[in-house]
Amino acid sequence: MPIQSSDVKYTGIATAEHGRDGRVATDDGKLDLVVNPPKEMGGSGEGTNPEQLFAAGYSACFQQALYVVGAAEKVDVTGSTITAEVGIGKNDDGFGIIVKLVGKIPAVDAATAKSLLEKAHQVCPYSKATRGNIEVTLEVA
Repeated sequence: MPIQSSDVKYTGIATAEHGRDGRVATDDGKLDLVVNPPKEMGGSGEGTNPEQLFAAGYSACFQQALYVVGAAEKVDVTGSTITAEVGIGKNDDGFGIIVKLVGKIPAVDAATAKSLLEKAHQVCPYSKATRGNIEVTLEVA
């Protein structure tokens, strides 16, 4: 269920210039980056790219969802990490992305880790936003 505009607590604002071969910056100046296509896509690879930025945001958001789930389940997720791998490639509509989320949760066994990742995937806002739109797989490190 979508949130109502009156329920929004924060809005991040970023502006791009020149698409994948230019610059992105936030309105508060905390992020100001050169973006370039990766060498694998014919670019210089000198700057960051949208896939890396999406991976950074998704991994941070998913990590927070894991903390929430861990607290609710009374499971220690201290020292855990989430790595997001965002792939881009051609599909029937032009280009699309896929995501693999790899969770490392040192204090638990693999079955418990998998269960926690699946529960975090249900509450993470990025997961909710992408559900049904892109392939997202979960993996225990």
